[in-house]
Amino acid sequence: MLLLSPTTGPLCLSLNHLNGTHKRTRLHVPLRILGMAKEGSESGEGIIEKAAIVTGLVSTPVIAWSLYTLKTTGCGLPPGPGGSIGALEGVSYLVVVGIVAWSLYTKTKTGSGLPNGPFGLLGAVEGISYLTLLAIIVVFGLQYFEQGYIPGPLPADQCFG
Repeated sequence: MLLLSPTTGPLCLSLNHLNGTHKRTRLHVPLRILGMAKEGSESGEGIIEKAAIVTGLVSTPVIAWSLYTLKTTGCGLPPGPGGSIGALEGVSYLVVVGIVAWSLYTKTKTGSGLPNGPFGLLGAVEGISYLTLLAIIVVFGLQYFEQGYIPGPLPADQCFG
């Protein structure tokens, strides 16, 4: 956005206009052009956006792996060493639900979704999170109708018990 400020400076703007007597006159108005740019988001918001980008980009492939495993075996991911894979799976589901909730909250407050973020990555993570949530609903629904249950977050008799 450019702001024209009427101060002394090297740039003069010449305007031709017709006054009430139909005479041509020349008006010299000295102007100084100031470049105004919107400040970046506050440091706290920038860190949150970057954290959402990183966790969202890590979480969606983990959920894809989890949903594929659930659909093919009837169980989620194995617990892994010390429960680390299962924990990553659970946190990934929470991250996706958190991004969608943040997006919906922002949509109700501002009328638009999350900002695009650096290189458009936050907007991409937002869209991928909605698609991932849709995939979760579809696969969990299929699991329930085909197997009669949805595995819980902890190992049980049906899976890894």
